[in-house]
Amino acid sequence: MLCKSMRSKSIKILSFEEVNILARTIWGEARGEKLPGMEAVASCIMNRVIKSQARGGHWWGNDVIDVCKKPYQFSCWNKEDPNLSKMLEVNEEDKAFASAKRIAKRALRGSLVDRTNGATHYHAAQILPWWAKGRTPIAEIGHHKFYKNIG
Repeated sequence: MLCKSMRSKSIKILSFEEVNILARTIWGEARGEKLPGMEAVASCIMNRVIKSQARGGHWWGNDVIDVCKKPYQFSCWNKEDPNLSKMLEVNEEDKAFASAKRIAKRALRGSLVDRTNGATHYHAAQILPWWAKGRTPIAEIGHHKFYKNIG
């Protein structure tokens, strides 16, 4: 018989492909960040997934893989990105990727705390993309600024 705590908690079975794509996206976008910065990027991705699903399939996509690989949303997946091949080849011997994989699992299980306050967009602090002009970030974590209510 299962103890009460085990009965009350359901364990989500994670797809290898979802974990893999999310971890690679986190690594590709935030491998130079400390843990909070990597977690913030993961939260931003998951916020897009949640928002897309709530809208019955927003243009970002219906799941983690669609959202991560949506063209020109996360630069690490752009075919012209010089780091794409590195991202596709990285493995758990790389400490940042091992961290990204742990973060991805927590995000997919719903146990990652969202310190971005619901952000769906971010950019590196040293640049200002057109979509961020005149907007105030809701969070600054690591080397990124985070925003919500963008499109």
